Amino acid sequence: MNVNPTTKSGIFFSRREALRHGIAGAAGLFLAHGLSSPLLGAAPPANVKAKAKSVIQIWMWGGPSHLDTFDPKPAAGNDYCGPLNKPIATNVDGIVIGELLPLLAKQADKYAIIRGMTHGINAHETAAYMVQTGRKPGEREVYPSAGTIVSLFRGYDAGYQGLIPPYIVLTEPQGRFSEAGFLGSRYKPFATGGDPAQARFAVEGVVAQGVSDEQQRDRRELLHKLDTFGRAMRGNAALAALAKSEEQAYDLILGDAGKLFDLAQEKDDLRERYGRNTFGQSCLMARRLVEKGVPYVTINFKGWDTHKQNFQAMRQKLPQLDKGLATLLADLSDRGLLESTIVWCGGEFGRTPKVQWEAPWNGGRNHWGQAFSALVAGGGFKGGRVVGETDAKGEQVKNRPVYPSDLIAGMYELIGIDLNAKLPHPQGLPVQVTPTSADGVKSGGRLIEIM
Repeated sequence: MNVNPTTKSGIFFSRREALRHGIAGAAGLFLAHGLSSPLLGAAPPANVKAKAKSVIQIWMWGGPSHLDTFDPKPAAGNDYCGPLNKPIATNVDGIVIGELLPLLAKQADKYAIIRGMTHGINAHETAAYMVQTGRKPGEREVYPSAGTIVSLFRGYDAGYQGLIPPYIVLTEPQGRFSEAGFLGSRYKPFATGGDPAQARFAVEGVVAQGVSDEQQRDRRELLHKLDTFGRAMRGNAALAALAKSEEQAYDLILGDAGKLFDLAQEKDDLRERYGRNTFGQSCLMARRLVEKGVPYVTINFKGWDTHKQNFQAMRQKLPQLDKGLATLLADLSDRGLLESTIVWCGGEFGRTPKVQWEAPWNGGRNHWGQAFSALVAGGGFKGGRVVGETDAKGEQVKNRPVYPSDLIAGMYELIGIDLNAKLPHPQGLPVQVTPTSADGVKSGGRLIEIM
């Protein structure tokens, strides 16, 4: 069954149209998503208990080195591990991770490491597409990302309530691919813009830099005074719909809904534990969003494309990852949210195990899609486990390969999405949530080890 993009009254506004009519940013997106009909039915798979309600994806844009993070290889020697040659034990016997992740080492019982991730693609665009969709790049169709699928089945079309859109990206779009695919712009994520580490998180369309709440109220009052046409056409159904949308928009800007983005409401010591940087505060913001029931949140954590001076970059990026992610896992657990929230951390591929010491790379690592790692936690994923193994130098998957489609399918199962459910294709083509063997997508099998 296809999703009907009109309302019962036959009125539908795209986000662009909503903005054109003066409905601000995030609330305009609410209108574009919210005025929709009930979704095709989607029951949880019978053999998996669906525990998850939300997903927090930490997208390490550019591709992190698996040897420097979750699959260290100190015995491979300096040409492979460089100066990061002292991996540390975790709180789970037998599991070691990179030496710059001491806080995450204390949380290993909460997450699983997939060391057998593979797809063999070394280009950013096509690798990102495959990791985010589970589909082969280069085909005629552009398939929707995992975030789009979750927001489709768990968003407004499935009864999601509230003004906050069901698919949020902190803070920039992931880039490299179209997240909504053939589902169209109506299902694109809302990218907040701004920086949650600043004194005021300037969320696009919700918080305007240099404009106080009082000024927003004054502007609204002036708008109403000038709206003689609206007063003359009182009772018109279309104008009534716009007025309601305006009310919702200002509730998001000035009401309780907008306060969700005000991190000043959090205690200073907790904000310090997350890290007073963009990534750390994005992790805190993600926790606040899933706490309010937002189905899918992506943190776009840039800076992992370390062709040059990889180890200098790791000494800056990994402590931020360690502090933010470890605190997020602990905070979710302490609040009873980890059982219902999947946390997925990884990038589009790994990086060359062998270091390029020569100029101009000066200790850099290039793209490597043959083998890489991902971390998953919560929502029904079992912690304290490792899936898959790479060879002695981290160059190839030695046993238990896991392809992007396997990981994505596991998340869908845990959040209760039927893997065989049909997607609303604009031309009515029969497309299901996950690819079949006929689609030529490789699979290493279900993630039974951690589900």
